[in-house]
Amino acid sequence: METKVEIVYKPDRSTKRRQPIFIATVPAGFPSPAADYEEGKLDLNRHLIKNPAATFFVRVTGDSMLNAGIHNGDLLVVDRSIEPRDKNVIIAVVNGELTVKRIRIRRNKLTLVAENDAYRSQEINDQMEFEVWGVVTNVIHAL
Repeated sequence: METKVEIVYKPDRSTKRRQPIFIATVPAGFPSPAADYEEGKLDLNRHLIKNPAATFFVRVTGDSMLNAGIHNGDLLVVDRSIEPRDKNVIIAVVNGELTVKRIRIRRNKLTLVAENDAYRSQEINDQMEFEVWGVVTNVIHAL
């Protein structure tokens, strides 16, 4: 299934919920007592949202971006203030449909590239309706 945007959300910056953040790295082997390494508190709004007025969230459906770490049902953090560059993952409107793809900019040609070999790339031409809504900055998904 092609990866598309299912829902668009605005961030709620009114909440102030800070969680502890630790300066120690966490090994994948045996646990270590981390309380001695507490650095402070982490506010995920401040960590994930650099430009609040230009940021929104989308929920995606589909599997065309699996190799980019984007899974069906993931939430993406999208920043409209970032100028899209070659190889960025973007949210775009193509012929009236919202989609999530990696943008390739070469020799004045734009191509939207899926990150799953089961899907073809799509070159953008002058006859197509095309608009970039923003650059994906973070992916949030459950394990």
